[in-house]
Amino acid sequence: MASASSSLLSKVPTSSANTISFSASLSPALPLFPSQFHLRRHRKTGNALRVQSKIREIFMPALSSTMTEGKIVSWIKSEGDLLSKGESVVVVESDKADMDVETFYDGILAAIVVPEGESAPVGAPIGLLAETEEEIAEAKAKAASAGGSSPAPAPAAAAAAPAVSPSPPATAASAPPPPPRPADGPRKTVATPSAKKLAKQHKVDISKVVGTGPFGRVTPGDIEAAAGIVSTKPNVAAPAVAAQSAPVAAPKVASAPSTPALPGSTVVPFTTMQSAVSKNMLESLSVPSFRVGYPITTDALDALYEKVKPKGVTMTALLAKAAAMALAQHPVVNASCKDGKSFTYNSNINIAVAVAINGGLITPVLQDADKLDLYLLSQKWRELVEKARAKQLQPNEYNSGTFTLSNLGMFGVDRFDAILPPGQGAIMAVGASKPTVIADKDGFFSVKNKMLVNVTADHRIVYGADLAAFLQTFSKIIENPESLTM
Repeated sequence: MASASSSLLSKVPTSSANTISFSASLSPALPLFPSQFHLRRHRKTGNALRVQSKIREIFMPALSSTMTEGKIVSWIKSEGDLLSKGESVVVVESDKADMDVETFYDGILAAIVVPEGESAPVGAPIGLLAETEEEIAEAKAKAASAGGSSPAPAPAAAAAAPAVSPSPPATAASAPPPPPRPADGPRKTVATPSAKKLAKQHKVDISKVVGTGPFGRVTPGDIEAAAGIVSTKPNVAAPAVAAQSAPVAAPKVASAPSTPALPGSTVVPFTTMQSAVSKNMLESLSVPSFRVGYPITTDALDALYEKVKPKGVTMTALLAKAAAMALAQHPVVNASCKDGKSFTYNSNINIAVAVAINGGLITPVLQDADKLDLYLLSQKWRELVEKARAKQLQPNEYNSGTFTLSNLGMFGVDRFDAILPPGQGAIMAVGASKPTVIADKDGFFSVKNKMLVNVTADHRIVYGADLAAFLQTFSKIIENPESLTM
């Protein structure tokens, strides 16, 4: 019988898949076609060899380096649809763009765990992929149990707290009840990123923690329970616990009073993009920055713009090209400091341009702007704007900027200061060009168009003289713009 088992095993191909985005859990159902499943584990049951197939979890992918959670914009496929490798399954909203997520496997979309409009942390399961129709029912059951059991432990534990031991309330507060164990056997520990970070901080062995999240995933609450940390969140169902923790929590509440909302006001949570913008703005506060303003005559630039406008050239492209040419002569303004201990002279001049879109702000990047001619740069810019407004930018099209340009001149704004983006050395704020009365060296008055340019720079790497020299070069290019079309 051993030889027969060995012979049978040799006929079943094994998988050598490389990097994938779907994790696999095991299903006891036997697939219809042995060539369509991967061997994960085999064991003898009596005299028969049993092969177990997979139900795969579709995870929330990390679409950018700053993404911590994603929102399901829409499911391209429905439950029960057949999927082919490389086919788009779902559209996910990251902190900067909406992106299609593809499958790396053939199979059937058995269950949708996270519906449209809801969010999930990176790495959390959002759907289940079955290999055969026989596995669909099991996948749906797993999805239902995950959705119904994940929020249940918290209220159950809270309700049990006052009734466990009414005479000594201190013991009820000191040891929260252990989370329920999952029904199936032992498996590899899976945890959310925040749970892993919390476990490292409190020196908790995460492999010994039983997870209460979907499919046994370890959550931050599980780590806190294992470390003996009592949650400071208010709990109306556990008055005994709240009474015990009130003296400790009182100073924290008193130190951070909240302003009550006005009658009739509406609280709107941040979108994913607004959360990313908020995070970046807070990071900018830690950078020592300074600002320098410079007036520039724009009559020659305005005349050039009227000539090239019919060919599709925008004022943004003209300003980006001029800034790139000036940065080529002053590379320190194109440098960046990210760790506070050193700075980098960037080998490329990538001009990021701020664009307002519905629900946020994004900065598409004109890469190698100094090397592209004006007309190709304008064409590239139109493509980037269309993709930005459709929320279809790829990560390298919005996070690779080395210098940022923000132009509010089209709105009639004559001057403003821009906030320095994290990881960049400078940002230029361009105001509107307006007729201005000026006097020449002989005392004669004339009217010329002028715009005010303000540059905010990182004072750790860019000094006042550096920025003044850069602005002088930029001014000469704008006032004599023939070189922009070469």
